[in-house]
Amino acid sequence: MARKPPVHDVTDAALSVTPPERSAVGIPSVVGSMPAAFSRLGAVRSATAFLNMNQKDGFDCMSCAWPDPPERKVAEFCENGAKALTWEAEPLRIPAEFWAEHGVSELRERTEYWLGQQGRLVEPVYKPAGSDHYRPVSWEEAFGVVARELKALDSPDQATFYTSGRTSNEAAFVYQLFVRAFGTNNLPDCSNMCHESTGAAMKETIGVGKSAVSYEDFAKSDLIIVMGQNPGTCHPRMLTALEEAKFAGAQIVAVNPLPEAGLINFKNPQRPRGIIGHGTDLADQFLQIRLAGDMALLQAVSKRVLAAEAEAPGTVLDHGFIREHCQGFEEFASHLRGLDDEEVRLATGLTDAEIDELAGRYLAAERVIITWAMGLTQHKKAVPTIKEVINLLLLRGNIGRPGAGPSPIRGHSNVQGDRTMGIWEKMPSSFLDAVQREFGFDPPRRDGLDAVQSIEALRDGKVRAFVALGGNLVSAISDTAVAEKALGRARLSVSISTKLNRSHAFVGEEAIILPTLGRSEIDVQQSGRQFVSVEDTVCAVRPSAGKLAPVSENALSEVSIITRLARAVLGPGHAVDWAGFERDYDAIREHISRVCPGCEDYNARIRRPGGFVLAHPPRDERRFPTQAGKAMFTVNSLETIRVPAGRLLLQSVRSHDQFNTTMYGLDDRYRGIHKGRHVLFVNPDDLAELGFVDGEHVDVHSEADDGADRTLPGLRIVSYPTARGCAAAYFPEANVLVPLGATAEVSNTPASKSVVVRLERALKA
Repeated sequence: MARKPPVHDVTDAALSVTPPERSAVGIPSVVGSMPAAFSRLGAVRSATAFLNMNQKDGFDCMSCAWPDPPERKVAEFCENGAKALTWEAEPLRIPAEFWAEHGVSELRERTEYWLGQQGRLVEPVYKPAGSDHYRPVSWEEAFGVVARELKALDSPDQATFYTSGRTSNEAAFVYQLFVRAFGTNNLPDCSNMCHESTGAAMKETIGVGKSAVSYEDFAKSDLIIVMGQNPGTCHPRMLTALEEAKFAGAQIVAVNPLPEAGLINFKNPQRPRGIIGHGTDLADQFLQIRLAGDMALLQAVSKRVLAAEAEAPGTVLDHGFIREHCQGFEEFASHLRGLDDEEVRLATGLTDAEIDELAGRYLAAERVIITWAMGLTQHKKAVPTIKEVINLLLLRGNIGRPGAGPSPIRGHSNVQGDRTMGIWEKMPSSFLDAVQREFGFDPPRRDGLDAVQSIEALRDGKVRAFVALGGNLVSAISDTAVAEKALGRARLSVSISTKLNRSHAFVGEEAIILPTLGRSEIDVQQSGRQFVSVEDTVCAVRPSAGKLAPVSENALSEVSIITRLARAVLGPGHAVDWAGFERDYDAIREHISRVCPGCEDYNARIRRPGGFVLAHPPRDERRFPTQAGKAMFTVNSLETIRVPAGRLLLQSVRSHDQFNTTMYGLDDRYRGIHKGRHVLFVNPDDLAELGFVDGEHVDVHSEADDGADRTLPGLRIVSYPTARGCAAAYFPEANVLVPLGATAEVSNTPASKSVVVRLERALKA
C-alpha cells in the first residue's frame, strides 16, 4: 500500500540532542536507509534500483560526484545515495487536486521537507498572472506560455537560464545550445555557488580547473590533507578510498573547524571490521582551524618547507620540476619570508607545534594529495586560498605524478560535466567558435550573468524571465529574503523538476512547472531506449541508463523538454535539428564530439565499459595550459577576519539527512541532533564568555557592512566542540544571514562560511 504524504508540516517540537558520534557509517547507515527504501519502493523496485546504482551498465547516483572505483561492488552506493534514490524513485504522485487545495501563498509557508514529501510531479502545471494557484495543463499549452513570454522580451538578455548539477551531459549540451540560439549567455549554474572559486584559482595556476588525481591515486599517496569538508555526510563513499589509502600506508590530516565523525573513524559496512570491530581510524592529525584560516595555514606550511630547503639546500624542493614547469617561484618565496607568525596564529587559532607537525608530515611524504570542498571555496579570500594549495603542492612537484595532486571534491553528481558541456556564463571564445562552426549561427559573445548577478538583475527589474533546469535556487542562493523578492518580480518563472521545492513557491507573475524523468527511470524515445552520460569529480565520463519504470508516463525526459521548448520558442526551420536530438541521443553526442574539448569520438568512447577519462594536461603529462605555459606560483596577501568582541564567525553546514537543499529527514546523527534543524553549534567556552548556556534559544543577527537587519530567529543553542570563536548553523536556513553582495573575490561565490554574527536571547523560542 502506497505511503500517504504528510498533511501537517514538521516542527522542532520533539528536537533532542545527544553527544556527537566518534565514528561514521556502520550498521546505523544501513538501518537509516534500507528499511525505508524497501517500504517505499517495494521489494522488486528496490532490488532493481540498488543493484543497478553506480554499476557500469546501470545508472549514476543522482547525489554526489564521487568517482566509482574500477572494480564495482554489488552494493556500490552509500547511505545518502540510497536516500536520494528512494526520494526520487518512490512511486508517490502529486494528484491533480493538490493544486486546487494548496495555493502558492500556502506553499511559501511550508518547509522543504514537507514539499519534497508530497510525491513526484507528474503533469505540467501553470499559475496564470493574478492567480494564487497552479492548475494542470497540457504540454502544448505549457510550451506555448513559455514561448509567448520569452519571445515578448525586449532582449534575450532579459531572461536567465539556471542549471542544476543533476542535469546529464546530453541535456546540458542541448540546453546551452538552445539558450545561445535564443541569444544570451545568461547561464548561471550551481557551480557558481560552490566550486567557482576552485575553477578560477586552478585555471590561473595550472591551466585546468578540475581535479588532477584519479580514484586510484588515493591509495598511492603518502599523505592526504582533507580540508574544509565532511565526507561522512557529503560524499560518504570517499571514506572507502581513504580507508584503502590507510591500508596502503598513507597518513591523513583533517583540517576543519568542526570535528567530523567520518574523519575520525570509519566503520565500513562491507568489511567485517566495520560491522563487529572497531572500524578504521582515519585522521592521524586533526587541525581544528578557525573559519577562513586555511590560507594562513597553507602559507605557514610553505614557509616551513622553504626554511627546510634553506637549512639543507638542494634536498627539499623539487628544483628540476620548478625550473622546467613553473614560473614565479622567486617572488613567491620572497613574499613568504615576510609572513607574520603571530598573524598566522590569530588567523588559524592553531599553535606553532600543530603547524610544525603538519609541515613535518608534508616534508616526509613523497606523494601528497590535498583535497577540499565548500569549506575553502565559500570565503571572501577563497580564490587566493586555493592558489596557496597549488603553491604548496608545486614546491615538491606534487602535481602530475601518481598519488599526488590537487583534488577538489564536487558536490553534485554532474556539475562538472555541465561545465564541460558549455553551461557557463563566460565560456571561452574557442567554445563559441566551435558552436558557430557546428551549427551555423553566431552565439552571443558578451559574458552572461552568474547566479548572484541573476538575482541582482531580477531584483532590479533587468531580468524578466527565469528558467531553471532542475535545482532550487531560491533556497540555495544567499540572502534568502532578497532572493525571494527578486524571483517574485519576474514576469515568468519556469522550473523543470522531479519534485516540489521552495523555488516553486517564490515565482513571477506567471509560472510553469514541467515534470521530468529521474535519472533512475527508463527513457524511451522514437529510436528506442536512451542513455545519458555524466562526468564525476576526477574527470571520468560514464554512461547512465535508467532501469526503473517511470513513476508517470506523462513526465518527459530533460532532453525532450528542452528540445520541444526550443522548437516552440525558436520556431520551425531553425538550423538545429531539435527533433533529431529528441529522437536519438546519439545525435547529440555526435555534436558534442566536435564542439566540446576532450570529447572526440564520444559515441564510441562512452560505450566502453565504465566510459572514459577526459584528458588533463597537468595530470597526464605535466603540461600546464596557463597564459604563460607554466604552472604559476602566486603571491597572495593574507587578510585575517577581525571579529569584534562579543561576536562569532558563522558557517553554514549540511545535516546528515539532506543533500544540498533536499531534506530526507530531520536527523543529523553524527552531530547528535534528532528531529529538528533549528540549532546553533557554539563552543562551550564561547557560550560562557557570551553569557549563554546550552539549550537556550537565541536570535542570530548578521552584521554586514550594508547595515541591513538579517536575522535567523529562535535557534536552540547546542554546546559543541567547534573552533573557538566559530559557530555553525544549517544550510539553507542560514542563507538568510549572508548578504547577496558578500562574495568571494574573482569567483563571486557567496561567502557562506565566514559571516560575523551576534546572538541575542530569542524573543520567541
